[in-house]
Formats: sequence, C-alpha cells, structure tokens
Amino acid sequence: MTRSLHVALVHYPILDAQGAIVTTAITNLDIHDIARSALSYGCGSYYLVHPVAAQRELVERIQGHWRDGASGRRIPDRKTALAIVVTVPTLDDVFAPYGGRSEVDVWATSARREGIVCTTYADARNLLEGDGKPVVLLFGTGWGMPRSILDACDRLIEPIGSAASEYNHLSVRAAAAISLDRLRGNH
Repeated sequence: MTRSLHVALVHYPILDAQGAIVTTAITNLDIHDIARSALSYGCGSYYLVHPVAAQRELVERIQGHWRDGASGRRIPDRKTALAIVVTVPTLDDVFAPYGGRSEVDVWATSARREGIVCTTYADARNLLEGDGKPVVLLFGTGWGMPRSILDACDRLIEPIGSAASEYNHLSVRAAAAISLDRLRGNH
C-alpha cells in the first residue's frame, strides 16, 4: 500500500532575493508542466496556493480553455492533467480536504542547506511506500519558502544537487519533476 501524495506550489509567503516576504505570480508553464508531472507520478492533486483572487481566476480560465476549448480536443492528455489542478488562497485550504493540518504529513523541498536537517529521497520514498497519512509536498517559488513554513513541516527533503556543479538554481518545474521521479519513479 502506498500513501497518497499531493503537490502544492506556494506563491505566498515566499522570499525575494533580499529575503523579504513577497507574493509571486502564477506562470502558465508552472500550471501545465507541474500538473503533467504530478499526474504522471500518481499525485492525487496539484494545488496552486495564491492569495490574490485574480491569479486564481487566471488558472481557472486556463483550465476552462483546456477543458471546454479547442486545446482540450487537440491535446486531451493535457486536459486530463489540468483536471487535478486546484487553486486555493492559503496553505490551510490545501489541508482542509484531508481533515486539516493534523491529518496530513507536510513535506517540503528547499535548495538551501544551511541549518536544515533533511531526509534523503531514498528514505522519503520508503516512507511513501508504507501506511500513514496523506503527504502534501510543498514547492516554493521565488527564492524559496520562509523558514517559518519549513520549520512547520513534518519533513524536509534534501536539496537536489549535482556532483558536477555547485550551482543550484533549478526552475520549480524541473525541481518538481526530479523530486517526483525520485519519490515515485521506476528505480
């Protein structure tokens, strides 16, 4: 038995390059690409967390275009992936369908290593294979999630890295795809 896995892309609160708390904009590519990765790796839902109603409405218009418009008929696989996208204003709204924060395990990824004790992908993968609460995996936009969110998580997964380079500034779409493959891929 495997635990259910859900993905959330956080747009607020997020850090900017100077470390201030900001709200980032939703991008069309993040909607499509992470939805496709999430569905490919068996995630039940992909949440876009944004406090601004106009940004959530943008996502709904894009979904409608694929659900009801010519694009959905032209590329039905993308229509299927966009069906798991849910827009919500807060993280509490992500947890609500499962009975609230106490009823889910919240995991997060971060490119930062300083002062953070992390679980390896191999250990996280093993934890997903057992019994337990649903897992919501958080990804941050901008310059990452503030320490307050990371500290409130049940588990932090190790940063993605390479032995070939110390450079570590992947797009969130790439980080989500790599993370999901490491957690649920055919390895």
